[in-house]
Amino acid sequence: MRITCTLFLSIVFLSVLKAQEINAATSQEETKTQVPEKISFIIKKDTFPSLLYQKYFWAHDSLCHDSLPPLNLTLDADYYRLFVPLAYYNAPIKQISEMNWRFQLPDVVSYPISEYLPFDIDKFNKTERINKVANNVLIRLYVDCPDLVVNTEDHIMSRQVYRDEEVKMSPKTSVIELFKPETVADVGEANILIRKPNFWYSGGNGSFQMTQNYLSKNWYKGGESSNSMIGNLQLFANYNDKEKLQIENIFEIKIGVNTVPSKLDTMRIYRINTDVFRLSSKIGWQAFSKWYYTVSGEFNTQIFHNYTANTNDLISSFISPANLTFSVGMDYKLKNKIVNLSVVVSPFSYNWRYISNDKVNEKRFGLEEGRHSLNDFGSKLQTTLAWTIVPTVTLNSRLYYFTNYKKIEAEWENTLNFMLNRYLSTKIFLHFRYDDGIQRMKDYNYFQLNELLSFGLNYKW
Repeated sequence: MRITCTLFLSIVFLSVLKAQEINAATSQEETKTQVPEKISFIIKKDTFPSLLYQKYFWAHDSLCHDSLPPLNLTLDADYYRLFVPLAYYNAPIKQISEMNWRFQLPDVVSYPISEYLPFDIDKFNKTERINKVANNVLIRLYVDCPDLVVNTEDHIMSRQVYRDEEVKMSPKTSVIELFKPETVADVGEANILIRKPNFWYSGGNGSFQMTQNYLSKNWYKGGESSNSMIGNLQLFANYNDKEKLQIENIFEIKIGVNTVPSKLDTMRIYRINTDVFRLSSKIGWQAFSKWYYTVSGEFNTQIFHNYTANTNDLISSFISPANLTFSVGMDYKLKNKIVNLSVVVSPFSYNWRYISNDKVNEKRFGLEEGRHSLNDFGSKLQTTLAWTIVPTVTLNSRLYYFTNYKKIEAEWENTLNFMLNRYLSTKIFLHFRYDDGIQRMKDYNYFQLNELLSFGLNYKW
């Protein structure tokens, strides 16, 4: 029964196949006159184009026949041997020479074929499968078209792979030879330029500070509006030869103005409260470590006139008074990133005071009545300190002490600077003064104080 069914199906399959061949031949004759010659040549090769043929060869046919529409080709580098100049490779000959026969005993179970594996192994042997197909094509080319072979695999592999040139150093090369100077052609004599070091350095800082307070005339608690301004300019030019000699020159101007309440002074709206014009110089020669033999000098006075309230009585003016000091002693210096300290001890000091304006009361400044100058010999102590507490807070202090062993004159100036940025800052200025050689005002002692809190511009260079 099984044999009978098999024969019946075979007869039916052959009948259907024969009918398809007859129909295909008829269709080919009908369309032969309508299709270009190149397309008919393709159809002859495969009368019934299958899906596999269209997938693998239709796109390549479009490259050889202009009448076919161009199709996108997916490039695959594994087929490179079919598209480069034909060469004789060893792999095709080796493939056809292999024997796939494997010895197997009759009673031994055969190896499972790929159809029964639980996963698709084609994803892992793509290159192997492509190489087998390419080897078969190459074998046909070697047999049918041997004249197309232009190279061999052995010749290709004998060529060197392109690489950057590498300089190989002989292991016997002496190390001294590596540092041997190369011979240089005669280029003439070199022009030698000698630059002398500049031991001078300069800089400075300036500020303009102000305070303001406004009260309307009908303010319920009374009072008056007030304004105050203070400007400061300090320049320096110093010399340091990095060995023994040091020179310091400082020039300073400080002017402060404030409004005067009408009840205190009906003649003036503004009044000078700070007026300093100072020029100092110091020459030091290093004795040992941080100590220097020092000769120093200082000149100071004021610029503007200053009057007593509600009068035209002149208190002080330019060169009235003027002080000139010379001293000899030792200077201790300490300088680092945070502190810059200088302490000058002068056991021998000379102080000359001069008043040029006859309208100024000379007794107010320690001079005898009718005299314009005063000479004092004594000792002096002067200290300057620049302390960077934090990067935005600095303290500048100056202490001056002079005595002729009969009277004492001392000043202590302190400026605390709070820097908001490079250009804005708030300053607190405190100036203490003691002088028992001047005429004392009624109800006051010899101690004097000047204080100012201000906000404004600040610049340093």
